[in-house]
Amino acid sequence: MSLEIRPLVASDRAEWGALWQGYLAYYETMLPKAMYDTCFARMLSGEAGEFQGRMALWDGRPVGLVHFLFHRHGWKVENTCYLQDLFTLPDMRGKGVARAMIERVYAEADAAGAPSVYWLTQDFNTTARRLYDKLATKTPFIKYAR
Repeated sequence: MSLEIRPLVASDRAEWGALWQGYLAYYETMLPKAMYDTCFARMLSGEAGEFQGRMALWDGRPVGLVHFLFHRHGWKVENTCYLQDLFTLPDMRGKGVARAMIERVYAEADAAGAPSVYWLTQDFNTTARRLYDKLATKTPFIKYAR
């Protein structure tokens, strides 16, 4: 089996939308179609500081997505990388897809000169957290939101 992780292109809209819907459903979230369109357009814009998206394909079948962006940091000269969304279809979990997507973001951060990559997850996301514990260091930070 072959795994490819590549940048999103305009023709990915339907497949990306189905994957993102699966991601949002996992977190019991629904967004209007207009937000899907806005998010996808942002990832295709190519503008500095805008979200970027990658799609994972297993033998040509879309099986996962990752969204990330580079932004300034108050303690560093270089940008940092925020990995916002990561999703793999349930039937593809445990096959290395999520690991490969995280490693792809790491490689892109390295190429962009960003010394750090970070992300958030829910405390109940135990399966994913087992992988994250192998690829990154859990920090003591607690998120607050308004």
